[in-house]
Amino acid sequence: MAHTEVILTANIPSLGAEADIVKVRRGYARNFLLPHGKALEVTKGSLRQINHLKAKRAEREGREVTAAEECASKINKLRVSFTLESGAAGKAFGSVTAKDIHDRIVADLKLDDLPKHAVVLDKPIKETGDHEVAVKLHPDVTATFHMKVVVPVVEKPVETAAEADDDGFERKPRRRVTTKA
Repeated sequence: MAHTEVILTANIPSLGAEADIVKVRRGYARNFLLPHGKALEVTKGSLRQINHLKAKRAEREGREVTAAEECASKINKLRVSFTLESGAAGKAFGSVTAKDIHDRIVADLKLDDLPKHAVVLDKPIKETGDHEVAVKLHPDVTATFHMKVVVPVVEKPVETAAEADDDGFERKPRRRVTTKA
């Protein structure tokens, strides 16, 4: 297999970040990375450009971390209540999922740039009470989202014996009870 070394000029998640020198297959470099401007061949001139790329990368990462910390401070202050539907017996139906939490954060804080998979939730929340959920905004920045899950209490109307018999029908047993004498 023929490999070649290139200097990345853009962040490529499966490969590396700006200013990284990586070894890739020649065809990948020749057909994709170099024509799209995502990499440079390793030469003496391009090695001198690494310092410029490293400075650019540090500046970009600094902006990302600052933006993530601002967003984290807003999310840490947010307190939200979710209401689950319940049946006649008071048992909760459904659950609160990561998508529900993401949509609520975006709606309340107007954060359109929040990634869909930022909410870290192992399984949907089905229990009532207070919960803390982690929101991973950046590899170095994680916020904690505080929420409360409640189930509305459904009160049955109290029915008296007279009201129960007002329907005009006489209740009969379903089975015939016979006794042997």
